[in-house]
Amino acid sequence: MPTAGPTRKMWQRMVAIMLTMVIITGSVMAVRLAWIMVVNGEEYQAKASAQQLHDAYITAERGNIYDSTMNLLAKSSTVWTIYSTPNDIAKIKDPEEKQKVINTLTEGLSSILSIEKEEVEKKLGKTTSYYVEIKKKVGEEETSKVREFLNNNSKLGLANYIGIDESSTRYYAENIASTVLGFVGDDNQGLSGLELKYDEELTGVAGRVVAAKNAVGADMPFSYEKVVDEQPGNSLVTTIDPYVQYVVEKHLDAAVKDNKVAERGACVIMNVNTGAILAMATKGDFDCNSPFTLSADDQAIVDALEGEERSKKLAELRNRQWRNKVVSDAYEPGSVFKVITAAIGIEEGVASLNTTCNCPGYIVIAGRRYNCHKETGHGMQDMKKAMDNSCNPFFISLGQTIGTNIFSKYFKAFGLTEKTGIDLTGEAASQYHLEQNMGPTELGSSAFGQTFKITPIQLITAISATVNGGTLVKPRVVEKIIDSEGNVVKNLGTVEKRQVISKETSKIICDLMESVVAEGGGQNAYVPGYRIGGKTGTAQKVSEMLSTGKQGLYVASFCGVAPMNDPEIAILFLLDEPHGDSYYGGTISAPPGGQILAEILPYLGYEPQYTEEELKDLAKTVPNVAGLDIAAAKNAVKNEGISYKVIGGGEKVVKQLPAAGNSVYSGGVVILYTDSEAPTETVKVPLLTGMTISQVNSVAVQYGLNVSFKGNTNSAKAVVSFQQSIAAETEVERGTVIEVYFRSNETGDIGG
Repeated sequence: MPTAGPTRKMWQRMVAIMLTMVIITGSVMAVRLAWIMVVNGEEYQAKASAQQLHDAYITAERGNIYDSTMNLLAKSSTVWTIYSTPNDIAKIKDPEEKQKVINTLTEGLSSILSIEKEEVEKKLGKTTSYYVEIKKKVGEEETSKVREFLNNNSKLGLANYIGIDESSTRYYAENIASTVLGFVGDDNQGLSGLELKYDEELTGVAGRVVAAKNAVGADMPFSYEKVVDEQPGNSLVTTIDPYVQYVVEKHLDAAVKDNKVAERGACVIMNVNTGAILAMATKGDFDCNSPFTLSADDQAIVDALEGEERSKKLAELRNRQWRNKVVSDAYEPGSVFKVITAAIGIEEGVASLNTTCNCPGYIVIAGRRYNCHKETGHGMQDMKKAMDNSCNPFFISLGQTIGTNIFSKYFKAFGLTEKTGIDLTGEAASQYHLEQNMGPTELGSSAFGQTFKITPIQLITAISATVNGGTLVKPRVVEKIIDSEGNVVKNLGTVEKRQVISKETSKIICDLMESVVAEGGGQNAYVPGYRIGGKTGTAQKVSEMLSTGKQGLYVASFCGVAPMNDPEIAILFLLDEPHGDSYYGGTISAPPGGQILAEILPYLGYEPQYTEEELKDLAKTVPNVAGLDIAAAKNAVKNEGISYKVIGGGEKVVKQLPAAGNSVYSGGVVILYTDSEAPTETVKVPLLTGMTISQVNSVAVQYGLNVSFKGNTNSAKAVVSFQQSIAAETEVERGTVIEVYFRSNETGDIGG
C-alpha cells in the first residue's frame, strides 16, 4: 500500500517556518551589519586600514641651540635604527632556510654592530613581533656596513627581515655650560636645562608616510602612498658668550680643585641692565654628550658599594652633577647681603654715609650675642668703613633701625620671596622669615645675610637692582627663538619688573661697593685700570651644621660689579664648603672673581683707564726686534728701559723671548737669539708662591725669567703670591713670562 505524502496543510506549515527562519536570519544579519557599519563603522574602518596600509613616521629634526655669537652649542645629527621583523622570519616554510637566515643575521649583525650574538638571536626569535629594535643610534659607517651586508646576502633575502630607519641624535659641540644646556633622552626629549625648558619649541612635528601593502605585508608598487612632510623644530639663540663662559669655567674649575670644595662651586655673570646671562657654570658638572657618566671620583664611590645601596648612590650622584647650582640650590648669602641692607636703610632715610655704630667685637640683641669676625672689634664705624670691613654689629644695628615691616617690604621688592622666573628648569624657592614671625633676633641675623636662604640667581638679580639705577630685571638665558630658515619666531627682550630704589640710592651703593674693592675686604678682586665694585661673603651653613653636627661648613663668595662709573657687568662667584687653607670669601673667591673680570672686561670692549699711580707701576712692553741687526735690536730694547741678553754669534735677531707685545717688569730681560742653531738656554721654574711682590720679582730675575703680576697687586694690606701659571720644576726657556697671582690674606668677612 503506497505511503501518503505531505498534505497541503503540512506544506503550508513548512513554507511558513522556512520564511520565518529566513526573515529572522536576515533581520539578525541586517542588525549585525548595521552595528558593524554604522555604530562601530569608524573602529572597523581603522582596523581595515591598519591591515591594508603601512604607516611610518618620519622623525623631525630637533632645533639647534646657539650661543650669542651664533656658534653651535647643541645640534641634531642623523643616526639610524637597525630593526628586524621576526614574524616574517617565522613565515619561512623551509626549516633549513629559516635557520640559515637566522644564523647569517646573527653572525653579521653582531659583528657589525658590536652586539653579543645571544642578544641578536634572542631578538630575532620574537616571532610574534612585527618590529624589534636591534640597535638604536647607529652611525653612518656602521649603517653602510649593514646595507652592504644585506646586499651581499641578497640570495637569502635578508632585506626582507632587516630594516633601517633614519632618526637623529643630539650632539653638543663645545662641551660648555652643561648645567645650562641640559641633555635629551633616547627619544630626543628634553630631560634638563634648556633642552627641557624649551622642549616644545625645539621638538619638531614628525612626518608620516602612509602606503598600501599586500597580504604578506610588503609595500605594493604603483599603488596608494601619501607623504606628510616633517616640520623641523625651532632653534634657540642664547645670551651665553662663549669666551666669557670659557673663562668662567676655567677659573671656577681651578678654584674648586685648589680649595678642596666638597659641595661644588658656581659662578654666574649677568648684564645688570638687561638681565642677559653671559655665563653660568657649576663645577663639578658633566659632559652633555655623556650625561650619565660620573666623574672618576664619584664613580669610585659608586664602585665601592653593592646592591640597592649602589643603585641609590648612583642615582644621587647623577642628579647632583646635573643640578644647576645657580638656580637650584638655595643658600645663606652671608655678608654679600649687606649691600641689600645698606640699600634699604639709605632708601628709607633711616641711614646715611654718616650713620655710625661702635663695634667692640660683638653686639647683643634680645639677649643674644652676635660676634664680629674681628674679635677685638672695629671701633667706631660709619657706613663706608662698615662696608669695607664687613662689620657685623653695624649691619645688625642697622637692621634693628630699619625694622621688620620695612625690611620685609624690601625683601619682597628685591624679588627674594619669589622665583626670578629665569628660563631654566629646577629653580628653587627661597626660605625666609615671614614678617609676622620675625623678631629682633631673626631681623638681626637676616640683616647680615644669615638664617634665610636664597638662590645665587636671586642674589645677583637683587644686587643688579642696587647698582643699575634701582630697577629689578628678569634674568634670562635665551635671547630669541628662530625657525629652521633663521626667521625670528619670538624675541625675549628685557623685562623690567619694578623700581625698587632710587637712582640716588643706587649711586651711593655703587660708591660703597667700589670702596670695598679699592680699600676693603674685596681688594683681592682689584683689576688695574678698571673701576671694580664688590662685596665678599663667608656664610656659615648653620642649618647643615646643626643637623649633621659637623663644624666648619661655609660658603665663600664674592659678588662684583664693573665698571662702577656705569655698571653693566655683575659676577657672583661662590665655593660651597671649601676645605683648603682658607674659607674666607675675600681670600678664595674674590681672587678668581677678579681674574675673570680682568680677562673678560677687555674682551667685552671696556678700555682700561689707569690712574697716574698705576701707570708708574706698569711694566714695559717688549718691542718687536725679530729680523733687525743686532745693534738696532739692542737700541730698541734699551730705549724701552728693558735689559737684554744676546745668545749666538749672528748679525741679526732670528728669535726673541719674550715675544713682542709681552710685558716685562723691573729687572726683567729680553733674550735675543742671533743664530738659529745656537743652543737654547733653559732653566727650571722656581716656586714663586707664598712671597711678596718684590720677593717674586727678585727670585725670577735670578733665574732669568720674567713675571707678569696678576690679582691684588695694589693693596695697602700685605699681599702674597698664591698661584703661578707654570708649575715649579718645569723646564722652560730663559726669558719665559710666568704669570703670578697675588692676594691679601687679611680680608675677614665671616658674617655670622
